[in-house]
Amino acid sequence: MPEKKPVSSNHYNVAQLRLESWNTLKSESTKLDQSSRGSSEEKNLRSNVRKQLENLQGVESYFAFPGISRLRALNEMLDRQEHTALANKIAEITKHLVSDRYRSNPDFIEEDDQGVDTSEKGELPDGVRKNYFEVLFVEDISLHEENKLRNDLKDLRGTNEQFNYGIVLQRTFEDALIALHFNYNIQAVVIRYAPPYHSKKVTPILKPFIEKVLDLDMASKPQSELGPILGTLVKKFRPELDTYYVTDTALGNLKDSTLKSFRRIFYRTEDLQELHLTILRGINERYETPFFSALKEYSKKPTGIFHAMPISRGNSVFKSRWINDFGNFYGRNMFLAETSSTTGGLDSLLQPTGSLKKAQKMASNAYGSLNTFFVTNGTSTANKIVVQALVKPGDVILIDRDCHKSHHYGLVLAGAYPVYLDSYPIEEYSMYGAVPLEQIKEKLLKLKEAGRLDLVKMLLLTNCTFDGLVYNVEKVMQEILAIKPDMVFLWDEAWFAFAGFTYNYKQRTGMFVAQKLYEKYRSNEYREEYADHIKNLKKDEPSKLPNPDEVRIRVYSTQSTHKTLSSFRQGSMIHIWDEDFRRKSENTFMEAYMTHTSTSPNYQMLASLDAGRRQVQFEGYELVEKSIEMAMVLRAKINDHPRLNKYFDVLTVSDFIPKEYRKSGLSEYYNPKDGWNRMETAWENDEFVLDPTKITLHIGRTGVDGDTFKNKYLMDKFNIQINKTSRNTVLFMTNIGTTRGSVTYLTNALLKIADELDKEFLSLSKKENKIRQDRIQSLTQDFPPLPDFSYFHHSFQAVPGVPGGNIREAFFLAYDEENYEYMPLEECLPSMENERTLVASSFIIPYPPGFPVLVPGQVVSKEIIRFLTALDVSEIHGYRADLGLRVFRDSVLNRQKTVTSMGAMGNNSKKKKLTK
Repeated sequence: MPEKKPVSSNHYNVAQLRLESWNTLKSESTKLDQSSRGSSEEKNLRSNVRKQLENLQGVESYFAFPGISRLRALNEMLDRQEHTALANKIAEITKHLVSDRYRSNPDFIEEDDQGVDTSEKGELPDGVRKNYFEVLFVEDISLHEENKLRNDLKDLRGTNEQFNYGIVLQRTFEDALIALHFNYNIQAVVIRYAPPYHSKKVTPILKPFIEKVLDLDMASKPQSELGPILGTLVKKFRPELDTYYVTDTALGNLKDSTLKSFRRIFYRTEDLQELHLTILRGINERYETPFFSALKEYSKKPTGIFHAMPISRGNSVFKSRWINDFGNFYGRNMFLAETSSTTGGLDSLLQPTGSLKKAQKMASNAYGSLNTFFVTNGTSTANKIVVQALVKPGDVILIDRDCHKSHHYGLVLAGAYPVYLDSYPIEEYSMYGAVPLEQIKEKLLKLKEAGRLDLVKMLLLTNCTFDGLVYNVEKVMQEILAIKPDMVFLWDEAWFAFAGFTYNYKQRTGMFVAQKLYEKYRSNEYREEYADHIKNLKKDEPSKLPNPDEVRIRVYSTQSTHKTLSSFRQGSMIHIWDEDFRRKSENTFMEAYMTHTSTSPNYQMLASLDAGRRQVQFEGYELVEKSIEMAMVLRAKINDHPRLNKYFDVLTVSDFIPKEYRKSGLSEYYNPKDGWNRMETAWENDEFVLDPTKITLHIGRTGVDGDTFKNKYLMDKFNIQINKTSRNTVLFMTNIGTTRGSVTYLTNALLKIADELDKEFLSLSKKENKIRQDRIQSLTQDFPPLPDFSYFHHSFQAVPGVPGGNIREAFFLAYDEENYEYMPLEECLPSMENERTLVASSFIIPYPPGFPVLVPGQVVSKEIIRFLTALDVSEIHGYRADLGLRVFRDSVLNRQKTVTSMGAMGNNSKKKKLTK
């Protein structure tokens, strides 16, 4: 059955519900203040305000600001009929919530608690601004004890401390988890003794948002174990948070798992000041940016420049009469921090020993890897580094054909044999989906049958794809490791760097799954499960579970930090969770890293990666959740608005993912009739899911193709930039920098475009209208079929009849111009009808869709030629319209055939023919 659990037609999450409720309360309290005393209107408005306050009480009990105490004060004002004071206080609180002002001026909270009028107080000036966060205390105590705890901690705070915090106290296990889901401000958790399990304050309005919390079903656990279990769950859902445990259990009786779950364990008799100082120390440690701080300090030092880089310190710029505007544009700090020095607190990227080494270690902790390396040449270079480090000439790689071109060029450099995997086609929108797991397993088993499984080194997949399709990483890795227990996985997460900072997304990332499977396969429970599985297998039936004695977890993820998080352009990272890294791969990895990394890396870029790491550890959860919220808001707006849905459709889950890959039955995130569907079950179980922050707009009914729509309408008229189009779609993305204002601007632009299209259609003559309708027909019903990968010509097959092609040999064979010729596209099909086999000598990459439809050594199929002929794009890399398609001469293929046949004589002649 479909996963259809509507929450509300208006609220995607609690953050939306909360802000909208406060704005409604503000509006109703203002009306109440302006109403006539004793009137029926006043009575109704008082009732409305009371009801809003009651609804908000359920939400605000999970936040320190404004919190329950302020709501009680507001209720008391309402009781006393102090309508003006009530309206003013509600307006003030709403202003601080909407603007987040209280988080950069936390003194406002304490002054307000003491009854000081703060209505005219602004934020603190720069330089003395404080950072506000909240600490979750979990303990079942009385209100009197709670107030004493708050006052005692308040007394410990110094006036000059950079950080200030509020306290959120929850008395049950469930309420603590709900607070962690709702409250972005929480940065530390203190579990004081074992809490009771069930919440007593979950209201009906909150239930739809916390189904997963309420379904945990741990009430049967002994209450004495709930504290440590809660600590474990905090690390699962919000691993960036510092966790502390207060107990009376003797050290000798504490379980190892409990000791590992918490940053520090305190005893009740210990001074509260120690807890306070430890909380601040944890925040300070995460706040540290080793390389960025070192670079700032270096920029302040007076130096004499007698090394490379005249631009260093800005000397060659600010003294110039001709380029000083360049300096003024970027400012002096940019140039003060420019140097080729690796001393004075700085470090070498190629062999870090100081601040850069520490920065990369902190990034490793933040992203959940065993090792993390900064890359200053983008993920294109990161991909080549990993491929070159792990595979050698003759090794076999399973790779999705429509991955980024850097992977294909990496295979050329490494000399590995690619076995290309085809994603399922989405022909209606001229794009590809993702590679079904069954196809990957089928190729692996064919290689095993041919006796070449030992040569298979890596599975390379794009997660998530440009269009937002995300693999079930855990399912893929488990089933592939059952066939080949030492498989290396490279997950290209160029567009997925943000995914590690909210739970739904995180469970489909390489690093999270690597850690999870490593722990699973080494547990006694799994050994018992595996033994039972083997016992129940039929004769000759292959195991569907990896052998715990053979399996190795070797996972690499490449991420474009700059694409979805805060970093300067080309700032990327390589994350590694490889239990054999030091023993098998470290030396080759460092050689590959040296090969592709500049000896003069951009220090500004490295500093941005360091600072970006600090950001995601403190506000990654909040910013990612808000970017998802912005995407959902945009989806709903376009779906609901009659002027927008006249021309535009937001493509959703069922448009991208066939039903057989959606076990949950989820087909869409939102529709006007049923409201929001929860996506948690789909993200846990389905083979593929759709990242909602990738918003694909179908524009076929406009009669305008994607490329024209991007340039003529979005860019030229509204300066709206997007990355990708297809024949009939444009792709918008929300990210951690997306604001409500930018979503509003885009919505307004689409409305104006819809109005302009209305006017255009009305002004068309009968003939022009026929042309436009034919164009709409072409974009909405006539789809060029998307071709699969054909196969490598037998001259370039690693072993004839077995998956795997010698792309490197074909690539370099084309360096000699005598080996190839050009054939006009219109002559290709007639030539093939005359039984000539055409073999590509170069990569052919149309933009869009942006992946190779032909690679060197691949046979040109009729389907590929028809696809290239039907394409209405102006940019095709590797193809020159004036010359034609570059193909190998027949004489070269015959010569290669002889060489290949001689090389294959030593192979087992009984191997039966296999595809591709």
